[in-house]
Amino acid sequence: MKHADTRSPVSFFANVARLPQKGLPVVIEADAAQRAALAGEHGLLSVEAYRAELLVASWKRNGVKVSGRVEADITQACIVTLDPVQAHIDEPVEALLLPEDSKLGRQGFEGGGEILLDADGPDGPETFSGDTIDVGALAEQFFGLAIDPYPRKPGASLDAGGRTEAAENEFQQKLRSLLGKS
Repeated sequence: MKHADTRSPVSFFANVARLPQKGLPVVIEADAAQRAALAGEHGLLSVEAYRAELLVASWKRNGVKVSGRVEADITQACIVTLDPVQAHIDEPVEALLLPEDSKLGRQGFEGGGEILLDADGPDGPETFSGDTIDVGALAEQFFGLAIDPYPRKPGASLDAGGRTEAAENEFQQKLRSLLGKS
């Protein structure tokens, strides 16, 4: 049974209470068990490689900025043929986090406080509690978003020829005639 607070297979907790001036570099290289768990959680046939290189740095007064990238080699099932489809993920990771009790986080959007956001930049700040942030789980979120939800083997296509359209129209006509009868 999976709980909501289940840790990520690639969890890595960074202590953000005392970050070095230049930031804390974090490298997460998933082992075979972690890759198998990632494949299971994301509905993949397999994860052949997974590596996240991150920099955890101070942001504003007591916020944290996590930046870097996550790279992975994965195998998915083609949505048409179910054959294995290999894919490479190379996704930038960028996130801003503020402590739960931060005035900047509370006032930023409702209270007219100034948080300038770049449309192409990171999303608005998320919050964290305590002195640690699970930067591994954060990287896994970016990995999950980068997975193609509709992988296709090269050349595989759903036949959208005339026959399919006609069959849909016949089906629609039958459905309409059934809906007409009460």
